[in-house]
Amino acid sequence: RPLDELFPFFAEAANLGRITPPWLQFEILTSGPVTMESGTLIDYRIRWRGLPMRWRSEISVWDPPHRFVDRQVRGPYRLWHHEHRFAERDGGTEISDHVRYGVWGGALIERLFVRRDVAAIFEFRRRRLTELFSTENQTSPQESEKKTVDPWR
Repeated sequence: RPLDELFPFFAEAANLGRITPPWLQFEILTSGPVTMESGTLIDYRIRWRGLPMRWRSEISVWDPPHRFVDRQVRGPYRLWHHEHRFAERDGGTEISDHVRYGVWGGALIERLFVRRDVAAIFEFRRRRLTELFSTENQTSPQESEKKTVDPWR
């Protein structure tokens, strides 16, 4: 889909729950609506492997419709820096995520647990965005969500 049609979906913080795997039991705690801009703080609650965790992110860069960056202020990682990039390509939009993270417990914990989970989260997100915004699907993302079956639910 064109960039001007796709980026507003990401500008709405509430949509993050729509592209997060249900097994994380993701919940935004910040009262909405959340205005996305540099300096915005957003509080979440997730469950990772059954353990409840709170997470606070700051939107540290807001450059619509080309990119934005969220970074963890408080949460389960030693470091979390996530840059979202959007570029027009062949009449559609290419979305790329660049994540730098560090975990408590070092390389062994990262290799045994975290790396696989982070990869699964972004694979879920890729599939979900394809469902919501594929060129074959000409309905709005809200209508599409009603019509598609989420294999994770």
